[in-house]
Amino acid sequence: MKDFKTVLFATDFSENSEYAFEYALAMARKYESLLVIVHVINEPVDLRGFYVPHISFESLEEEIEEGARKMMEKFCRMHIADYENYQTFIVPGIPYDEIIKKAMELPADLIIMGTQGRSGLDHVLFGSTAEKVVRKSPVPVMTVRVPA
Repeated sequence: MKDFKTVLFATDFSENSEYAFEYALAMARKYESLLVIVHVINEPVDLRGFYVPHISFESLEEEIEEGARKMMEKFCRMHIADYENYQTFIVPGIPYDEIIKKAMELPADLIIMGTQGRSGLDHVLFGSTAEKVVRKSPVPVMTVRVPA
């Protein structure tokens, strides 16, 4: 059986992610792995040059990053009280691309993430971060879908 020394868990802090985290934490415990929790901040649309009252682009980015840090801290407090071998990363960029980059950089032995299971027009219009990670990642990926 493959050893999983480093497990990367990608989260968007949704209910699906929380459900998938149970699997990531169980895998990390079983193999005594380093659990790496990654949240990608979708790069906001650059509004410089447009009139946007009361907030600068730089301030908006800082507020988004601060909000993500607070959500990560809360997530860890709620879900990882008794597991100490973990690291967290908050990175800006295109989610599927940054998840794969971080997995390669570590290097991770497995990526675990939740999926929403979109279908039809939703899937065509929005795609799926999980699907893109599965298709493009050289690192094995486990996706977890919340039961119906």
